[in-house]
Amino acid sequence: MTLPFDGAISAYHETDAPEAIRAAIADGGKRDILDPGYPYDRWMKKSDYGDEVDRLQRELVKLQADVKATGKRLVVVFEGRDAAGKGGAIKRIRENLNPRVARVVALPKPSDREAGQWYFQRYVDEMPTAGEIVLFDRSWYNRGVVEHVFGFCTPEQREHFFRQVTEFEKMIVDEGIHLVKLWLNVGRAEQLRRFLSRERDPLKQWKLSWIDVEGLKRWDAYSAAITETLDRSDSGHAPWTVIRADDKYRARLAAIQCVLGAVDYAGKTAPGAPDPAICGGQELLRA
Repeated sequence: MTLPFDGAISAYHETDAPEAIRAAIADGGKRDILDPGYPYDRWMKKSDYGDEVDRLQRELVKLQADVKATGKRLVVVFEGRDAAGKGGAIKRIRENLNPRVARVVALPKPSDREAGQWYFQRYVDEMPTAGEIVLFDRSWYNRGVVEHVFGFCTPEQREHFFRQVTEFEKMIVDEGIHLVKLWLNVGRAEQLRRFLSRERDPLKQWKLSWIDVEGLKRWDAYSAAITETLDRSDSGHAPWTVIRADDKYRARLAAIQCVLGAVDYAGKTAPGAPDPAICGGQELLRA
């Protein structure tokens, strides 16, 4: 089998990954949690997950109906470590919703024209109209983390971003748009295990990018950038919610509960609060 990027992920695993990370992957079963600091040893039972996600998706349908009927506007920002499960969480939120009401925005690298615009401009263009839900699969926070770690922006551009982002989000909220910001975090061993799985699966190889490969070597730089970014962009009007996503099932349920909990809607049945052991404030980044 031809591996993407000439097998660079396997090569990193075999020669450059810390020994403790390699040992965790070697010793861990398919459903075992590899991070010793995670509050659970194994993934949630699939049957329990299935029952709960079905219940919550029914609530999402109610939310959608209310958004459409009342003209509410909702933005959910999904950010996080590479391979943290953002796409999977978005899929479970959207799979039973009308794509005319709930749409996903995953913007590519800026064009030359976009690169010359106000940094936030292309995101403004994607804001919801009345009766619409927009799910951002990555967002304006690229500047705080990825662009910084890889040198795609200057320190001055990043500082300019931090000076504006809180006010930018205040304008969104003042406009009457509901804004939810989720950061999905994943342990180092689990991230590498997921990358190895993608590398070997022809149906998932498309998910890998050069950024993923190079990012494996920059774990500490990412950690510092993530901590600083969340510290500097957390606010009363647009707080961050951190979800520890080593167990994809628990993370997806927590993400849906965060969305449902952010908006009042007709026919709402208590969706339940997200599990505080894996979902909460920035302290979970350091757990």
